[in-house]
Amino acid sequence: MQAIEISRPGGPDVLRLAQRPEPAPAAGELLIEVAASGVNRPDVLQRSGAYPPPPGASDLPGLEVAGSIVGGHAGELAAAGFKLGDRVCALTHGGGYAERCVAPIGQTLPVPAGLTDVEAASLPETFFTVWINVFDRARLQPGETLLVQGGSSGIGVAAIQLAKALGSTVIVTVGDDAKAQACLALGADFAVNYKTQDFVAEVKRVTDGRGADVILDMVAGDYVAREIQCLADDGRLSIIAVQGGVRAEFDAGAVLRRRLTITGSTLRPRTVAYKAQVGRALRERAWPLFEQGKLAAVVFKTFPAAQAAQAHALMESGQHVGKIVLTW
Repeated sequence: MQAIEISRPGGPDVLRLAQRPEPAPAAGELLIEVAASGVNRPDVLQRSGAYPPPPGASDLPGLEVAGSIVGGHAGELAAAGFKLGDRVCALTHGGGYAERCVAPIGQTLPVPAGLTDVEAASLPETFFTVWINVFDRARLQPGETLLVQGGSSGIGVAAIQLAKALGSTVIVTVGDDAKAQACLALGADFAVNYKTQDFVAEVKRVTDGRGADVILDMVAGDYVAREIQCLADDGRLSIIAVQGGVRAEFDAGAVLRRRLTITGSTLRPRTVAYKAQVGRALRERAWPLFEQGKLAAVVFKTFPAAQAAQAHALMESGQHVGKIVLTW
């Protein structure tokens, strides 16, 4: 099969089209003929050498795919409600940049009704991440306020839509006014241009001084101290990336006095059993919202798989709103 491999750690140009043996599904896995592969920030980190795959995972990048089931144990498929030929999307351990990919059955979901394979390939990594960090770890409730740092990213557009659909107010930060308008069009209640506005002051202003109940943070670094300032009492800060650095200095006394929670997680190392639990929650709570028109896949641009380097360059430029997808 054809696949995109990382020839050596480096920039986008180290991605190359190669021939690889077709993978075989093990117990509890299925084989997908891939129509489209989502591009995510962890792929960029893996390509640069900063995020090696866990033991036993494919060395190929790609953590989410969509396509058709072409292999797997019939009994296991039937127990999960699948059969050969079904259109599915899946969260993978790696290997998604390929014409065929294996995925755990528990991390595989049907393509929501009405969505194309390209649209479906944009969902698993971001929706699993948002569900875990916003709704599981940070326990966002209807009526509460969520602040999303980086609202125009793939994670951001998923968080906006899910939080709004489930009854919360959403504030986002973005880097320009065009991205602000795009986030507002997706349902965000307020958008803050962090280059021209102080997000702490704006969050306080639009919440009448109360602050945000939950913050989804992809920056960390010196953002943490500022986020503590604009959390509501009993607020929860969920960190999912450290683009601003791994070190932070903040007022620990405020954490004590105001009963704040700082948490975080990475998705890839979690167990298949845990991810399957998240998959069931998404299938029950989120997937019906696509059919109801309350959620939509937001795909910014597609590239033929052979142009994966251009896709990575676009992601690193930060000019996209939503997801970038490779097609096979």
